[in-house]
Amino acid sequence: MTLSLNVQEIQWPGNEFKKPRGYIVPTHLKVVTVAEKPFTWIREVEDRSLCNEDEIPCPRMNRTSGEQDMYCCRGYCMDLLNALATELNFTYTLYQVEDGLYGSFDYVNGSEKKIWTGMVGDLVYERADMVVAPLTINPERSQAIEFSKPFKYQGITILEKKHPKSSTLASFLQPFQKTLWILVMVSVHVVALALYLLDRFSPFGRYKLPSSDATEEDALNLSSAIWFAWGVLLNSGIGEGTPRSFSARVLGMVWAGFAMIVVASYTANLAAFLVLDRPETSLTGINDARLRNPMDNFKYATVKGSSVDMYFRRQVELSNMYRTMEGKNYDSAEEAIAAVKSDGLSAFIWDSSRLEYEAAQDCNLVTAGEQFGRSGYGIGLQKLSLWADQVTLALLGMHESGYMEELDNRWILQGSETCEKNEKFPATLGLKNMAGVFILVGAGIVGGVGLIIIEIIYKKHQTRKQRRLELARHAADKWRGAVEVRNVFIT
Repeated sequence: MTLSLNVQEIQWPGNEFKKPRGYIVPTHLKVVTVAEKPFTWIREVEDRSLCNEDEIPCPRMNRTSGEQDMYCCRGYCMDLLNALATELNFTYTLYQVEDGLYGSFDYVNGSEKKIWTGMVGDLVYERADMVVAPLTINPERSQAIEFSKPFKYQGITILEKKHPKSSTLASFLQPFQKTLWILVMVSVHVVALALYLLDRFSPFGRYKLPSSDATEEDALNLSSAIWFAWGVLLNSGIGEGTPRSFSARVLGMVWAGFAMIVVASYTANLAAFLVLDRPETSLTGINDARLRNPMDNFKYATVKGSSVDMYFRRQVELSNMYRTMEGKNYDSAEEAIAAVKSDGLSAFIWDSSRLEYEAAQDCNLVTAGEQFGRSGYGIGLQKLSLWADQVTLALLGMHESGYMEELDNRWILQGSETCEKNEKFPATLGLKNMAGVFILVGAGIVGGVGLIIIEIIYKKHQTRKQRRLELARHAADKWRGAVEVRNVFIT
């Protein structure tokens, strides 16, 4: 018996003879994330309806009140979540992890019982079906949950504040080292003393010439010699007090050549230091001596319970650094980055993606050294989840299509061109660069006023002394005249 079915003659519900389109009922998943720029930006709102089109409602449980605070989330991971939901045909409810942690296997309140915390804990204890966040794939977490293939590869790096090469007030002193400045100052006065002695004792000096009408005041005294040495060094005009003897003039020419070389070298180095001066990093990388052998005034840390914390815990050669950071680690990356900006923390060790983003947004921050501990961010799923292979295939397709590169350009690399452009062009000199020179001029004016006050006081003292001598001489002459008159009268 043969049966045949003519689909065209079937009357479907609604008195329709056309076969309706079939739909696959999507699976609904609970997705957990964590606030971490630029992967997840959060904005607190009063109601979920206030979220924009590019934002996803993501409430977070408030431990104090026991109620949910409403937030709107956007960023790299939110765009990735929407793309996965479209590709794999699932719906989702997004929320933020209550304790704000990524996930580590820790003891409970000092007891011997250990549990998983953070987003990993939500997967392990089936409070969530999926983690879409910058969750690093590592061996400890892989034993408790399933990971997809990485959607982004990254490493660990160090964030610190840029350090200027010298203080701005002393910028004009940068071209020479302190030792060279001291030697130049000493040389000026040594040459001045030598010029004075040569011109003073030379038979051809100004004061020694037999046919000259010059007096001792016209000779090259020590004050004039010092003025001459400084005038040659600073390339200023010298109207009087020049050496006359041949030996002193030879020394003067040598000194002029020395001054020319010193001034030219100073000018060239000053242009290089001031115009091209850029802040520099103080750390060379993970093997820097200040990290391996920490000092009291150098504080560095990471985020407690994070994959970076686990990495340092696993590495035997980094055990000293782990013990140093253990009691100083921060609860979140936001707090640590704020501490670096406020100079409360010397260095912050964290995922390279986040730190490179922060350095791109703030040109006063810089990542130091090369990346280490390379790993990847993966989508977290419950153990033995059937979604693991599907998510991996979807991520591979996004990599091949260039979608992941678009997310990098949109969220992580934005703003980096500004700092790079500033690094390529020389800085315009401002008051902060040349403030030390103005302070030096001010100090010269104050010193001149102080010296003229001393000169006035000294001159008044000399005038009083001279007046007393004249009065005494006048009295003596008067007394001598009286005595002579008396002797004549007696005679």
